[in-house]
Amino acid sequence: MEVIPILWYLAPLGAIMALAFAAVFFYQVKAQDPGTPRMVEIAGFVREGAFAYLKQQYKGVTIFFSVAFLIFQFMALVMKVLHPLVPWAFLTGGFFSGLAGFVGMNTATLASNRTAQACSESLNKGLKVAFRAGSVTGLTVVGLALIDISAWFYILNRVGIPLQQITVIMLSFGMGASTQALFARLGGGIFTKAADVGADLVGKVEAGIPEDDARNPATIADNVGDNVGDVAGMGADLYESYAGSILATAALGMSAVSMLGPKFASYSINFVIAPMVLAGIGALLSIIGIYMVRTHENADTKELMFALNKSVYFTSATIGIAAFFITKLLLPPQYYFGVFISILIGLATGVLIGWFTELDTSHSYKPTRAIAEQGKFGPATVILEGIAVGMRSTAAPVITVVVGIILAFIFSHGFTSLEMGLYGIGFGAVGMLATLGVTLAMDAFGPIADNAGGNAQMSHMPEYVRELTDSLDSVGNTTAATGKGFAIGSAALTAMALLAAYLEEVRAGLILLGDKLNQAVFLKVNYSPGYYEAINIKNASIQDFINYYQISALNPQYLMGVFIGAMVPFFFSSLTIKAVGRAAGKMVDEVRRQFTTIPGILDGSTNPDYNSCVRISTVAAQREMVLPAIIGISVPVIVGMLLGVAGVLGVLSGSLAAGFVLAVMLNNAGGAWDNAKKYIETGEYGGKHSIAHKATIVGDTVGDPFKDTAGPCINILIKLMSMVSIVFAGLIVSFSLRIETLPIPGSRMKPKVENHNMIMTLPKDHPQAQQRVIRSEVKAPEEEEVEYKEVKADEAVMKDATEDDVNT
Repeated sequence: MEVIPILWYLAPLGAIMALAFAAVFFYQVKAQDPGTPRMVEIAGFVREGAFAYLKQQYKGVTIFFSVAFLIFQFMALVMKVLHPLVPWAFLTGGFFSGLAGFVGMNTATLASNRTAQACSESLNKGLKVAFRAGSVTGLTVVGLALIDISAWFYILNRVGIPLQQITVIMLSFGMGASTQALFARLGGGIFTKAADVGADLVGKVEAGIPEDDARNPATIADNVGDNVGDVAGMGADLYESYAGSILATAALGMSAVSMLGPKFASYSINFVIAPMVLAGIGALLSIIGIYMVRTHENADTKELMFALNKSVYFTSATIGIAAFFITKLLLPPQYYFGVFISILIGLATGVLIGWFTELDTSHSYKPTRAIAEQGKFGPATVILEGIAVGMRSTAAPVITVVVGIILAFIFSHGFTSLEMGLYGIGFGAVGMLATLGVTLAMDAFGPIADNAGGNAQMSHMPEYVRELTDSLDSVGNTTAATGKGFAIGSAALTAMALLAAYLEEVRAGLILLGDKLNQAVFLKVNYSPGYYEAINIKNASIQDFINYYQISALNPQYLMGVFIGAMVPFFFSSLTIKAVGRAAGKMVDEVRRQFTTIPGILDGSTNPDYNSCVRISTVAAQREMVLPAIIGISVPVIVGMLLGVAGVLGVLSGSLAAGFVLAVMLNNAGGAWDNAKKYIETGEYGGKHSIAHKATIVGDTVGDPFKDTAGPCINILIKLMSMVSIVFAGLIVSFSLRIETLPIPGSRMKPKVENHNMIMTLPKDHPQAQQRVIRSEVKAPEEEEVEYKEVKADEAVMKDATEDDVNT
């Protein structure tokens, strides 16, 4: 058992305080005036539909987790390719992720009518109610993730499990969080966009009734979808990134300190706990940042956006200051400053990605206004301009992340120690996500403000209230878009860290394999005709693994994996967009049926059958999410069994690169289309019901599955594939190995050249089984005698020289 430094306790303290303030904010929101009976009734319809969906989703998720748990138990207890605690870690990861989504959605469905009622008093009060409700989601996600991580670390350390095994076991519960995130985000995305597209196509385009009109049967389902997709789904998505970045960095820290040599051994636990401490500090400072959100009554969109952004700026700045002291106190003098700079780079990267996303999606800026202008010419030009904006918008986030990665690598001494460079990249991801309590609050603010506007519209609140909720909704659309950009950027950095952490899981799989065979495992890392070298798997560096598995574009196994990985996000997106199209078609049929068969809907004398639309979206979401989820989970396993570790790393590399760019494009194009429509609704280019407005409604409808289904699910996909690879690393390793017994040093036994790339073993009771490196001097093969010819280097002789002469 390692002695845990006192600073580590900041992690559980941050978790407890985050959960405590989440509870405070929840009861503050609940205590607000719920509004008129009609407002309460509308909110009740939404709340009922949201929990009906969540109940159905959790039934399916429970079945999946139960089956997966049994499979992992078989792999651990019978096949012995997993640590016995991994199946339990998998369960807790999924449970806490689901719980965070439930709490967030419970608060959001209570907040919509209260936000609308608060707007009848003042804009500032409406802003505070919506943001405090969003803060419940942000702080709950942070608190539950840190509690889960802290509890596992404390218990595993107390029972005496070595640090290296602790980090490996804890990494595995990321698959539980990833799987829950995919189901929540994908199911919620299909649900909300099926309802949204159906409501827009029939309600706004065909029937000519406004958005969020109570006469539209799909309106309640649309509002339900905002909560299940953008609150519960986003919460699960960022829970996965947050936990994954901390755990991957802890594992890389253990690898880094091992490679630095014996004189740094005393820092082992410090390298592991440092990301947890930073996350704990981030949780505490996020609470302060939340209290900074306020505005004045006549604030425009930019001023409202700044009111929210200043909480992020404050939290980022104070975390940066705290990071200096954390790294200085925990890490060696030679390395702490480089890691500190990596944290600052991560914080800056998160802020920059949010800013670039705002520039490309807010109607305060030129790209979105250009889409609105194209509405004068019809839907086709709106769609073309939106796709162009989305494609162009990939440049800034990609360059930002690339520069962030290389700078973090350089400052963390990556060119002298690969492991330290990767540790710095991991800390960049942790730094970016350390502000999650605030950034996720901003993201959840969006759907809450949207639902508040819908409630005000359906409850026939005065026009000035609707104007104030529209102001919040417009800002909410931008925060939702920037939140998705932040989620995608953080996913890229997290997946990069997980890519390196995968090799640590390969090491763990090889150690388990050796234990199963009662053998010490060695990695052949060097061979020449007169020399033979093998390194103990426990001491092998990441570079040793890269060399051993030939992670290079010249290796066909790796290259095939890259192509497959790059294809998966596109195929996955195709399935999700088609799923929305099929479900939306059923919704359109149902809305048309009600308009034609239920008298009194269009004149408002009869309520539509809201439940039937909720039921259609629920059933479609549960059915349509199965195939994409299977692909995301199965591809790394199948490729691993066929192409081995090199193939898996290729898949992860390809999916990360292609998935990141595609997700940014889909997210920004969809957000820009949405806000172009809202820009016209402010009165530009003819305002509502104009030709330009109808054209941008079509663009917004196309963009809905882009920004709320396919785009957000891709960043979960790339993390899920990494997590699946991590959990199945032991299985893949055991099925893709050739093993030979290590020749005892000094035996003069000549190894076969064709077998130089093999795992080697020695019996554990052999005297040299625990050595770091074993070197065998072998007899050099006899040199062939070469007949040399003297060739005069003059022109006449060279003309008559044969090819053999020239070679000689």
